[in-house]
Amino acid sequence: MTTDPRYYAVTEATWPPAATWQLGPVTLRKGLGGGSRVSAATVDGAASEADIAAAEAEMRAMGQACLFMIRDGQTTLDAQLAARGYTVKDPVNLWVCTVTQLTDRPVPPVTAFCVWEPLAIQREIWAQGGIGPERLAVMERVAGPKTALLARHRDKPAGAGFAAIHDGVAMVHALEILPHQRRAGMGAWMMRQAAFWALENGATEMAVLCTKRNAGANGLYASLGMALSGEYHYRILQEGD
Repeated sequence: MTTDPRYYAVTEATWPPAATWQLGPVTLRKGLGGGSRVSAATVDGAASEADIAAAEAEMRAMGQACLFMIRDGQTTLDAQLAARGYTVKDPVNLWVCTVTQLTDRPVPPVTAFCVWEPLAIQREIWAQGGIGPERLAVMERVAGPKTALLARHRDKPAGAGFAAIHDGVAMVHALEILPHQRRAGMGAWMMRQAAFWALENGATEMAVLCTKRNAGANGLYASLGMALSGEYHYRILQEGD
């Protein structure tokens, strides 16, 4: 499986780091606590041991873990980092479909909504799922079209999510369903609501990232007819105190 590189650009634009800069072949990211996607370094081409060591020094200077994203085909980099003591972290699946794949049926009334800025209840739902102020700051940084998703079930809040568009692709992030509202189809309705919003804002594709260990979410995206279209993983260096 080979990931179309444009989806990496979509991820970067729809879930952006606070800052990026080049150090030789390495792109460094300042995440400010916003998670792996906005903190991981990436490598274009080949990186020498000196390049990796210099990147490690920069990440430590930022107060971040030494963390690299390993993209499709980067077997040499993967082996280099493994030899330096890096361990695999959070293998991720990329799911993609056309927008119209998810707009084939209307969302039932008062089931899912799009709103920006996020409401207090959406922030509360995210907080319960471990999505705190640092990740909300990532959402705020997005420059293109974006929206927050809110789901309701049995007249009660059920879930929250975030979607943004880049290069014709709407990517969904931070999809969180309250534990007592799960297994009621809320995730599917939120994805469909995001698709209707995406269609109105000129997108032609939907995309979402999901850790491989999240069997429930991966099952949801497969059930919606989304195609497994790529993958990546991280390597992190566990260092002593």
